Parts: sequence; C-alpha cells; structure tokens
Amino acid sequence: MFPLEGGCDCKAVRYRMETKPLFVHCCHCRWCQRETGASFALNALIESDRLSVLKGKPEIVDTPSNSGKGQKIARCPNCRLALWSHYAGAGPLISFVRVGTLDNPDAAPPDIHIFTESKQPWLVLPAGMPAVPVYYERDKYWPPESLERRKALLAKR
Repeated sequence: MFPLEGGCDCKAVRYRMETKPLFVHCCHCRWCQRETGASFALNALIESDRLSVLKGKPEIVDTPSNSGKGQKIARCPNCRLALWSHYAGAGPLISFVRVGTLDNPDAAPPDIHIFTESKQPWLVLPAGMPAVPVYYERDKYWPPESLERRKALLAKR
C-alpha cells in the first residue's frame, strides 16, 4: 500500500509518503472547520524525512493556529492548495499531510476523531472508532511502532 503519492490540483507540486503514517487524526475543532471550509480536517502524521517532494516546491506560509503558536502550511505556489502543515509541538520534524491531497485518500482512514465536542451535530461518528472531546493521550492511542518511531525522531533533535 505504501508509498503513497499525492499533490495539488494544478499538478505543480507532487509528493510521496514513503511509509505508513504514524497516526491519522480527524480533527473537528472549529479552527480546522474554518481553515478547511469543511466539517473537519483529516491529517496523516508522518516524519518529514519520510515525505519526499517529487515535483515543484511548496511555499511555506506562516498561519495562525488555535494554540496561538501558529503553524507553517506547505502550499502549492500556483493553486494555493494546502498539502501539509508543521505545528509548533514537533516543528519541522513531523508533517501533517492533508489526506485529501493523496491520490488514494482511502488508504489513510482516521485512527481517531479529536475535538469532537465541537463537531458538527449532524455528523455521526462510526461505532467503535476512538473519539475524544478535545485532544488525546498519545501513549494511550498510538500503536507501539509509532511511539518508537516518534522516540527515535525526537532523539535526533
């Protein structure tokens, strides 16, 4: 299944996720709703050194975030589509890839729904799917392999 490729609408930027992501969030916070113009944001977290740019050069745009620490969004310089973000917590080490920009977004379903306290009331979450009112405890939800990958990544700091 992996690697997976993706890109922007105008095809100026193409990328590849070389391996399975660490974890996939479906975020229902109002900030993500506003930023995407949709009911949620679906992000696949992956080590940035496992995300390869195949074509073009994304433009990094400093953008406010709900935390107040901001985020850096990698956008196509032509069509302006958001491809991935870097948040203050992990900085440039982890990329939050917009799953909808993958050629096969079905290959990266959510592992958890977060900030469900502000999800749209008409949206029904699947039974048995992990869901939390705000954020979650990483050690409780991430698979052991992803926790080990994160530990190795942070050791490089």
